[in-house]
Amino acid sequence: MTEKKHIALLGSTGSIGTQTLDVVRQHPERFDVFMISANNSARLLVEQALAFQVPHVVICNPEKYREVREALPASIQVHAGIEEACALVQAPEVDVVVAAMVGFSGLRPTLSAIEAGKTIALANKETLVAAGSLVMERARVCKAPILPVDSEHSAIFQCLSGAQGNPVHLIHLTASGGPFRTWPREQIAQARKEQALKHPNWDMGAKITIDSATMMNKGFEMVEAKWLFDVEPSRIHVVVHPESVIHSMVEFADGAVIAQLGCPDMRLPIALAMAYPERLPLEGKRLDFSQLQGLTFFEPDRGKFPCLQLASDAMERGGNIPCAMNAANEAAVAAYLKDRIGFYDIPEIISRVMDGVKFADEPSLDDIFATHEEAFRMAGSIL
Repeated sequence: MTEKKHIALLGSTGSIGTQTLDVVRQHPERFDVFMISANNSARLLVEQALAFQVPHVVICNPEKYREVREALPASIQVHAGIEEACALVQAPEVDVVVAAMVGFSGLRPTLSAIEAGKTIALANKETLVAAGSLVMERARVCKAPILPVDSEHSAIFQCLSGAQGNPVHLIHLTASGGPFRTWPREQIAQARKEQALKHPNWDMGAKITIDSATMMNKGFEMVEAKWLFDVEPSRIHVVVHPESVIHSMVEFADGAVIAQLGCPDMRLPIALAMAYPERLPLEGKRLDFSQLQGLTFFEPDRGKFPCLQLASDAMERGGNIPCAMNAANEAAVAAYLKDRIGFYDIPEIISRVMDGVKFADEPSLDDIFATHEEAFRMAGSIL
């Protein structure tokens, strides 16, 4: 009989977090939830804690602590603040840490889990975008496996599992193209948040959905791929694939290409990362090849989606520039979601912050946190 894995879930109330709990719900014989955390969604956090009888619950916003504490029985321990999450992911009971927090806030608890040698199911893009070199080096030293949860990186990971050590010629990173793929630039410039939040294929949280509309999400994934798979930026090729059936591909020296296919369902890469190397049966739609009308591919339009080029530039410049890009993007997307700026103001703000931030060639962790704060302040001033 397979032993249960004990899961610490950072960001349980977001899109990845709720789908992670659905995987647990389908396989209670395989997983127990040791800890869940959320920032502000107190009501849903309480519902999850009761449904899964989670022994440890962290509400990162201390102002919500009383609400959560009063709603839960004494048998469930309630903690407040990000530092409590950092401590709990290191608990000896924890086998796998699912890093599903959105934004830069996911970096500190993910690093804490790495320091304890935990297996990381990584869904938090910003951790590698902001501090990829530091994170991967600590993971190597601490022998903490990092298993990607992003559908694209999970696909690459799966393709590479059959590579027998052969070097990668190209990674073909697929992109849906987002809701504005067919729109002219003039129309995109007038896009409202309600339109940007209507993704054609994936059900995601607000921030990542806007990132998908600007294609900054794909830019982040380029940076992630560089660190996860130790490849040069020149070997990462973004290709728009509107059907979102092929989740990414790997091309080898002889021209052979291995692809991973499936329906757009984030529970697949989540379950694989949690149960690796085993594949668990999951409820849901299966790919029906007889119903496919065709698979299409084309180059992204970097004129319409300048965030993609900004991410390429950040990778080339290196150092703390990807961190600055990430912070500026967080600030700009938050402003767009509040109707404070227009769609193309997002890349404009990011570009100005990237050009204005103090450069650090080999940033320390302290430098990364300082850069994030500086870039966030700079973006705020521009706003």
